[in-house]
Amino acid sequence: MYRFVKRVFDILLSLLAIIALLPVLVAIFIAIRLTSRGPAIFSQERAGKNATPFTLYKFRTMKIGIDPFGASPKSQVDPRLTKIGIFLREYSLDELPQLFNITKGDMTLVGPRPLYVSQIAEWNPTQKQRLLVKPGLTGLAQISGRGELTIEAKLALDVEYVGTAGFLTDVKIVIATIGCVFGKSSIYEKKYSQTRETRGDKSR
Repeated sequence: MYRFVKRVFDILLSLLAIIALLPVLVAIFIAIRLTSRGPAIFSQERAGKNATPFTLYKFRTMKIGIDPFGASPKSQVDPRLTKIGIFLREYSLDELPQLFNITKGDMTLVGPRPLYVSQIAEWNPTQKQRLLVKPGLTGLAQISGRGELTIEAKLALDVEYVGTAGFLTDVKIVIATIGCVFGKSSIYEKKYSQTRETRGDKSR
């Protein structure tokens, strides 16, 4: 029953969000195209439920022709980011196209964040339990430290969510996510946040 009702809410809420945020989505799309070379939408293969690959959508925040797997994409001083990309990441606006992933059924509103298929081989049996549910737009790890967490800590929180998932848990995570987004909390790894402070926030 929980899974069925959750899917119904996923469809309804994602469609309502797409309709309500359509002007914002269009504005971001145009802004990206006008301020940097390349497509506005970035797509990449990620691991879904039961490790089934799917194509994840995001607004592009990096410059064209760079290595997206290079050193720390979780840094405001990352030279690979476009100016508008920094802003989009600070408010998690780059994740909005994933509302379409939710509508399609690839993702859900609340669940472990979708990681790369290649990473699965590095996980132990306990960590692989995160694949028992659909990946989410937000999750327990995103309200518990986000970019400041190690990958091991994130995986542990993902597994914890799988074992405690329910309507009340999902509602709490959604409410906490809103606070984290507007508060721009724990976006970057601590060492890069410190770098930003010591440079007097010159990247702005």
